[in-house]
Amino acid sequence: MHEDLHWTIQALAALLLVVGGVFALVGAIGMLRFRDFYMRLHAPTKASTLGVGGVLLASLVLDWAQGKAGLEALLITLFVFVTAPVSANLLAQAALHLRLRSKAPVPPEQPHP
Repeated sequence: MHEDLHWTIQALAALLLVVGGVFALVGAIGMLRFRDFYMRLHAPTKASTLGVGGVLLASLVLDWAQGKAGLEALLITLFVFVTAPVSANLLAQAALHLRLRSKAPVPPEQPHP
């Protein structure tokens, strides 16, 4: 099926998959390397969202090249890009409500709480 597509469309889809994979890998590495909840919250909301977005855009390109609407991939992309920041915000608000402290160093010009 994909063998019938023009090589430029295949190359574009492959590029989007690689870019999405790199962003997902960076997000996973961030989850492992960051020290506390607030820092770890940053990795999946930014990098992993872009990783999933790259994979879904590759799916959209392939669908459009085959004459399909690609509505499913478009809706998934929209859902991921809308829900990821909202859920991250709610998690951060819950952590602040529970008075969860960050392990990030305090800058020298800031007074300690």
